[in-house]
Amino acid sequence: MKLNELSPSVPRKNRKRIGRGNSSGWGKSAGKGSNGQNSRAGGGVKPYFEGGQMPIYRRVPKRGFSNAIFKKEYTLLSLDLLNNFEDGEVVSIETLFDKFLVKSIKKDGIKILGNGELTKKLTVKAHKVSKSAKAAIEAKGGTVEIVEFGGFEKVAGNNKK
Repeated sequence: MKLNELSPSVPRKNRKRIGRGNSSGWGKSAGKGSNGQNSRAGGGVKPYFEGGQMPIYRRVPKRGFSNAIFKKEYTLLSLDLLNNFEDGEVVSIETLFDKFLVKSIKKDGIKILGNGELTKKLTVKAHKVSKSAKAAIEAKGGTVEIVEFGGFEKVAGNNKK
């Protein structure tokens, strides 16, 4: 097979050349009708326009309170994944990346959840640890350290004088 022998699996459809006169096959008004808003260049209405009727985004009541913009987002990690470490080892953010247990850190850091069962004594350093995970780690004789996560807001706040 050579480059000049290649052909597409689906034949190419000819492009519509609209607004190029009567001989283009689209006629005088280029298939847009005679007059009106949609026949003009740049004409048309917005997708949410309802023809002068009160639009749905104004008809629906906006009630209540949302705290969504202040929501904390953590990269979640189950307790049983920590069994990949050796007994007595320190589990930090760097070692989690080295063992490919964490691919990326979300906005607010890493949180260890109490899912599964821990079989080893470990020193865990994370941004957040659930109560059940902390109890399970300490039951095996390990320790838990909370690491401060330096997000963008904290870095920007430190630069102010």
